[in-house]
Parts: sequence; C-alpha cells; structure tokens
Amino acid sequence: MALRRAASLVLRQRLRTLAPAPAPKPLNPLLPHPRRHYSPRPPPALPASARALAEAAEEAFEAASTTTDLFAAFSRLETAVSPTDKRLALACLKLGQHLDSSASADPSRVLELALRSVGILEAGGPWSSGASSDSDAVSLAMALHLAGSASLDLTRFHDALSFLSRSLRLLTPLLPAKDAAVGDEGGDSDAEGFDVRPVAHAVRLQLANVKTALGRREEALADLRASVELKESILPPGSRELGAAYRDLAEAHASVLDFKQALPFCQKALELHESTLGKNSVELAHDRRLLGVIYTGLEQYEQAFEQNEMSQKVMKKWGMAGADLIHAEIDAANIKIALGKLDEAVSVLKDVAKKVEKDSDARALVFISMAKALANQEKVGDTKRCLEIACDILEKKEVSEPDKVAEAYTEVSSLYEMVNEFDKAISLLKRSLGMLERIPQSQHLEGNVAAKIGWLLLLTGKVAESVPYLEDAVERMKESFGPKHYGVGYVYNNLGAAYMEMDRPQSAAQMFALAKEVMDVSLGPHHSDTIETCQSLANAYNTMGRYFL
Repeated sequence: MALRRAASLVLRQRLRTLAPAPAPKPLNPLLPHPRRHYSPRPPPALPASARALAEAAEEAFEAASTTTDLFAAFSRLETAVSPTDKRLALACLKLGQHLDSSASADPSRVLELALRSVGILEAGGPWSSGASSDSDAVSLAMALHLAGSASLDLTRFHDALSFLSRSLRLLTPLLPAKDAAVGDEGGDSDAEGFDVRPVAHAVRLQLANVKTALGRREEALADLRASVELKESILPPGSRELGAAYRDLAEAHASVLDFKQALPFCQKALELHESTLGKNSVELAHDRRLLGVIYTGLEQYEQAFEQNEMSQKVMKKWGMAGADLIHAEIDAANIKIALGKLDEAVSVLKDVAKKVEKDSDARALVFISMAKALANQEKVGDTKRCLEIACDILEKKEVSEPDKVAEAYTEVSSLYEMVNEFDKAISLLKRSLGMLERIPQSQHLEGNVAAKIGWLLLLTGKVAESVPYLEDAVERMKESFGPKHYGVGYVYNNLGAAYMEMDRPQSAAQMFALAKEVMDVSLGPHHSDTIETCQSLANAYNTMGRYFL
C-alpha cells in the first residue's frame, strides 16, 4: 500500500496541467557551437578567386544570426565550396543546431542537416583507427548528437539510441582523467584544449531521454546520473542549474519508486537552493513538495506533511494560486489519508473542489482522492459516485492527454478493486493498456498495467486468461527495469500461482524459483514475501512428489 500511495503522489506531479503549447527550445548553455576544426590533410588548392569567394561566404555564414540570414548564407556557402568540404559540414551542424532550438523546427530538416554533416566528417578520416584528429572527433560527435536529438523528436527511438551511443563512444576517450569514470572507457586529455565535457553532458542527457522513451528506465537513470556528475565538474559550486539537476534526478528516481536513492539528491537540491536563493524561494517550494512525495514513499508521513505545509506556505506568499498550489493541496489530502485523518482529508478536498474548473484534470484528481478517503471509511456508494465523476472527466481527455489519462485510469482501477468492483477495475486497466501501447514513451508503464490485469484475472478465477498478461508483463518489466527488479519477482510469483491452479506444478516450480532468485536480490532472503515464495516453491515440489530444494 505504501508503494501505491507513493506512486499516486508521483502521478500527481505528472498530471499537473494540460499540455502547454510548445515553447522555443533554449540553446543548451553547456553545449558550445561547432568550432572550425580542420583536417591535417590540406584540401586541393583553389584558384585565388575561388578561395576568396569561399572565405567571403564562410565569413557571411559566421556573421549570420537570424534563420533567414543563416539560410541565405548557407546557400551561398554551398555554391562556393566543395560538397565534401569540412566547412560545409560545420555549417550544416550550426544551422541544424539553430533550427533544433526553434519551436517551429522541422525535425526532418534538422535530421537531414545532421546526417549531411556526419557524412562529410566521416569521409574525412578512418574513425575506427583513430587516425583523424581529436577535434574532428568532437565535431562528428556533435553532429551525431544532433542526429540523435532529431530522431528522438521524430520518435525514431532506436535510430536515436544508435546515433547517441556512437557519439558517446567518440567522446569518452577525450574526457579529462577525473571524468573518465563517467564514461565507459578511460581517457587522459581533452581534445586539443577543447573541453568536451559540455558535449558529453548533452549526449548523456539525451541518452537518458531516449532510454526513458524506450522504457529502459534503469539505464536511463544511469545516464542521468552520469550527466549530473559531468555537470558537477563543469559548473561552479552553488550553481542554481546544478540544484535543478539534482531535483530532476531525484524526481526520476521517485518515478520508479526508488525513494531511498531519490532522498539524498532532493536534499542536495534543497540545501543548494536554500543557500543561494534563501528560505522563501519558489525553487525551494518545488524542492519541498518533491521531498514530501519522497517521504510519503518512505512511509515517513509526518515529515512528508511538514514539507508539504512549508511548500504551500511559500507558494501562497508568492501568490501562486494556480496548478502548483492546487496539486500541493491534493498531495496534502493524500498524506492525511495515509495518516488515517480521513475526515480532515475530505474537508481539504471539498475546499479544493471549489477552486478548480468543472472539467479540469485537477478536478478529476480531487474526486479520485476523495474516493480514496471514502473507500477507507467503507462508504462504498459515495466512493463509486466519486469515481464515476472522475471517469467522466478523464474520458473527455483521452485524445488530448492519453498518457495522463491512462495513468489516472490505473489509479481509479485500484480504488474499484478496494470496493470489490473487480470487473470494472479490469475493464479500466485494459483500456489504460490499450492507450499506453499507442504511446511510445510509455513503454515502462505497460508492464505494470499488464501485471495488474493478470493479477486481478487470477484473483477472480480467470486463470487461463491471466497467464498471457503475466507472461507479457514479466518480459516488459525486465526490459524496462532490469531482470532483478522486485516487480519482476512478484510477477514470477503470480505466474507460479497461476500454473499451480492449472495443475502444472513443474512450470509453477520454475516460476517460483525465478521469483525467489529475484527477491533474494531485490528484497533480501529474510523479507516476508521472499519467505512466502520459498514456501510456495516447496509446495510446488511437494505436488510433483519431490521434497528437495
């Protein structure tokens, strides 16, 4: 239940507001513009007039700043230099980066420019042998990063992963010695006096985004941690940007319910923001709200409520009467529910309901939390009415916000389960799974939802129907969270129970043995669930007529 409560609070952060209109993507302050690196091999000599034209075109491109001027100067440069000239490759890179930072950018056009740059730079030297200069390697790495970013925007996740992984392989040997541990290989120096850490940081950050979209959350966390370590080595102590990076990393850990790992990073963010911005900053309010979520996940509810109150106090002081404050108040009600203060929680939620718009997602969240409080008071009829209101609101948003609605449906289904409405719970979960399967970035959620469907089908006696969902869930969860994640162990355990019901004790024993192996690592051999799995394994062997473990 603690994990479920914590997951619901993490979900609150994801369901804050309607998706805003896309804002212009700011240029990454850590990522430098491509430098004019040249191969040690001189190009063929050009006539003096041609050289003058090329130099003038290059200078015009370097001086251009607006999109219109950049395109005009780029066209001029194209006609003045050879199609394989590295100056053209760097121009493609600069123009692509400029377009990538624009809200109206066409990712297909950005990808075209990036690949053109990659093609020219690759033709300049045998990269596998390391014969090309380090500066050329940096330019190629930046072009591959741009190609990966554009591929991510086009939802070509595997292409993006390939480009970014190759970019990182080029950069890793060039990292300074103390940062080499961040990469996959060692390295002694940077590229001819050029600090490659900002480029490596940008690549690591984008790798985390791609792996998150692919559902590979554990790998994404590793890349995100590496990006923060690089940022620590680049930025001065006390940087606000570093505080935001700590909070992002804490939130990423909390999103996979890894609250122990999330706690120290959130505390770092809070301490940094408090020392640089004071005790009443908006950044500190956001830190405290997240800290409340983390403490809830750790079942430290009094500390969670304290942080939530302090966060709300700062928000109110700054006149933040919008979505952030509303969601903080809903969080407070959920913490009160966890503390057993159900009447107080209902009172808070009634006040919040008066402040939100009729068909807003915040209103749906209010009624979901209200249903949770009423279910704990065993007021079944009132609980169902609240859930019906929430579902009516969510149904209207399935097209505009499918990811948020799908996650909300999973929480609503758990409340229907609490009041023994299992068919309704299963129906909502199947609806949620169908929506998630159409959202590439939500692959990490599909395994959880499939596992829950399988469990409820097993619980309601629909054993044969449950097995495909459980088998699918275990594969999805292994891919997203790794083979030793505790959730994988629970799904194996449920599969074992299903096979026992189907009189397949040998298959059941195999599943229970796998569950025990995972739980020994993730929960420990003395955890009650691990011990229960051992007992189930013994029962399976007993049914087979075998009495040894």
